[in-house]
Amino acid sequence: MKYIKVNKLTVLLAFLGTVLIGCSDDLDQPELNNNFAGGTDFSQTDDMIFSLIGVYQSVADRGWEQPLVVATRGDDVNAAGDQQGLKNQDRYVYDNSFFGSRTLWETYYGDIIGAHTGMEQIERYMEFADDEGIALGNQYIAEAKVLRAVLLFQLSQVYGSVFIPTSSNLNDFADVTSVPSKDEVMQHISDQMDEAIPFLLDLRPNERTDLPGGVTKYTALMIKAEANQELKNYQAVADATGEIIASGKFSLFPDYYELFKTPGKLSDENLFEFQYSDFGNGEGDRVSHLYAPYGPNSWNPEVDGSSNGWGFFEPSLKYIEFMLDRGETDRLETSVFFSQKGIDSLIATTPYTAETLPSFVSPITRDGDENTSTVRSIFSSGKHYLPTNQLIPGRTAYGSNKNNIVFRYSETLLMHAEALVQGANNSVMTADEAVNQVRARANMAPLSGVTLDQIVDEKYAELSMEWGKRFFDMVRLGRYDELSFDGRTFTEDKAFVTYHQDQIDEFPILGEIAN
Repeated sequence: MKYIKVNKLTVLLAFLGTVLIGCSDDLDQPELNNNFAGGTDFSQTDDMIFSLIGVYQSVADRGWEQPLVVATRGDDVNAAGDQQGLKNQDRYVYDNSFFGSRTLWETYYGDIIGAHTGMEQIERYMEFADDEGIALGNQYIAEAKVLRAVLLFQLSQVYGSVFIPTSSNLNDFADVTSVPSKDEVMQHISDQMDEAIPFLLDLRPNERTDLPGGVTKYTALMIKAEANQELKNYQAVADATGEIIASGKFSLFPDYYELFKTPGKLSDENLFEFQYSDFGNGEGDRVSHLYAPYGPNSWNPEVDGSSNGWGFFEPSLKYIEFMLDRGETDRLETSVFFSQKGIDSLIATTPYTAETLPSFVSPITRDGDENTSTVRSIFSSGKHYLPTNQLIPGRTAYGSNKNNIVFRYSETLLMHAEALVQGANNSVMTADEAVNQVRARANMAPLSGVTLDQIVDEKYAELSMEWGKRFFDMVRLGRYDELSFDGRTFTEDKAFVTYHQDQIDEFPILGEIAN
């Protein structure tokens, strides 16, 4: 069997956006099971890669509301705009009729089942493959396991107890009598990564030439670390993060501001990102995500005709004041896209004045885009903002061509530091060294003898507005007071979002679980 090389990212994404649209439609119908490919000739083993690419496509193809359901809780962000269900969730009032909760469950499970379908197809190809093809098939199956784990991990963070599919056969869910706990799901994910790691490439994702940015051994190690962090198994966290660090393959992107923009795509910092592309063309096919919910609902863009956002996702005043009090510069400028109304609110409610605020606290970014929003959100997420001068000419959608980073090396370092402070052992790097690498990139002074509180604060500064990481940290650590802010009251029983009524109707066992 020949090793199929997809040499350019644009070629890969073109497959995702065009050739595999029909394939992904089928992947959304797991009941087809082994008949998915119809008349597919599985003896054509060179085609095995297309089953894997179909899994990549479906996992990256997230609706706009799904990342917001995952991310919009915690003291780093506020839900804004006209989505009442999202605003209720942000205040820990869970509505079992909120469409976002329903689509998160349905689409994530559809894509998890699709990953199993892809793995089963690959196994059928392997029946006809030579030794080289079998080795490649094992790698592809391992990659699909990792992609599946990304979705299952986020589902369990949001809902707690969730089902664990083990095949594409929907009959497995008939008459279920129990639902695995969050701890059981996290242990399952950790075990799955142990199964996958031996078959994965020992490369940084951006070193891959077949599928640039695709899953590697280090992606799986990061997910294993994340799952064990949720389990509070800090030695396993230190072991997994230590292996990533010891590889010497990863480094922090030097410019924090540009990390979340075009220059940061497939950087040496990124362990996994959802990839999107306009293929360098101002018209025609594109693989995209709808970033409008994160943008200001009115602005004066540097590039005329560039579309504004919807104002649904707003950095919190608490976070902004926390960052100002720390003397943060690069990370605050990057994370928050200020409006003048937001700045006025900041001056009115904090000790800061127009004279004492840093000069970068401005409604106009360094790239010349001006946030003029006065309703819905008065701050926007800078991590989801793409300067209009980085848009490909002809593309006007907010954030078009922007990737969405899920796991990055700075989080690896901070998780490693926390694990050591929590009692784990690992000689690859001290907690001080790990934290100070992250702080140095942010132009912050080094620390000595770092404490858990300092690491928690560092994660707040570094990772806010990213996939709800701050909220999940506070829940794990039992720091509920941090989540009780601005009129909110958080209690332990609010850790998980309520199942949607449609899911309860389909699986009555869910109604018996006290979320």
